[in-house]
Amino acid sequence: MVNGHLYAYPPTCNNNTDPFHVFIVTENKSTIYRGRFAPSPTGPLHFGSLVAAVGSYLDARANQGEWLVRIENIDTPREIPGASRDILMLLEKLGMYWDGEVVYQRERHALYHEALAMLEKQNLTYACTCSRREIADSSIVGIEGPVYPGTCRNTSQRPNSPYRQNRQRAVRVRTNNRPVAFTDAVQGYVMQRIGKAIGDFVLHRADGIFAYQLAVVVDDAAQAITHVVRGADLLNSTPRQMYLQQLLGYATPAYMHLPVVTNTQGEKLSKQTFAAPVAQFNVSFQLVSALRFLGQSPPDDLLDNNLETFWHWAIAHWNPANITATGIRQPDCIT
Repeated sequence: MVNGHLYAYPPTCNNNTDPFHVFIVTENKSTIYRGRFAPSPTGPLHFGSLVAAVGSYLDARANQGEWLVRIENIDTPREIPGASRDILMLLEKLGMYWDGEVVYQRERHALYHEALAMLEKQNLTYACTCSRREIADSSIVGIEGPVYPGTCRNTSQRPNSPYRQNRQRAVRVRTNNRPVAFTDAVQGYVMQRIGKAIGDFVLHRADGIFAYQLAVVVDDAAQAITHVVRGADLLNSTPRQMYLQQLLGYATPAYMHLPVVTNTQGEKLSKQTFAAPVAQFNVSFQLVSALRFLGQSPPDDLLDNNLETFWHWAIAHWNPANITATGIRQPDCIT
């Protein structure tokens, strides 16, 4: 961060040949705090999801801001029927009422197409016919596994066999090794060289589904999100999202990545690790446990009070400075 700005750098391409050209990613200067909770309907909310919901809700309300809900169901094959409805019903049962209409990603394809077309027009993307197996064979390893080696980056270098011509094509964005950096409200300073750590990443999959990285950037901009409070499992995605924000001319929100809840084996709570869903009873106990995981100090008598009293206390006493990078484990709620 320099003089109030976050710096990121675009790739050198045909319409930008100056390798030292710097793009400034400006922070969102809106005076109205607008946050969001954006669950994926791949199953019921578990304690880890609850922590993210509580943290984002409290940070918005403590700042007299708006709290929006967006259902991130862009990956329709993974969506569980009825999961979106169940998530919204649980939030209401927890006393977490959102502002405005709920947004569903599956209904926003036109916005994603428009953003992708903007990048294509600037020659910042290219078609890729590489299979997952070919990419997995890459000898370059980054922070999330094999790094795409750029096989299809230059049309003249792309293999032109009939086999490849008949393949479905993904769309990737061109990246480079210049640093993208920001200071997270919980995790601290983060710097990533996307070209080395990730490589040219996919914006539109070969099966026709838009990638999360593009969809979330477009949605945050369209909804004028000023603050993103979410789990630290998405920390490594943030530089990619900042990179796309500056390429598309969007403002960059402030980021707060909350500690990830893990089970006794150290695994992130998820459907794959058989995380138990948030119970529909004794919700006060679960909410108090979420607060304590986030380093807050709710009194024991909150367990015996109604939700209105709970939220009144939690909003009045919300202090993000007490959140640790790894959280304070609450074993009774974690399975």
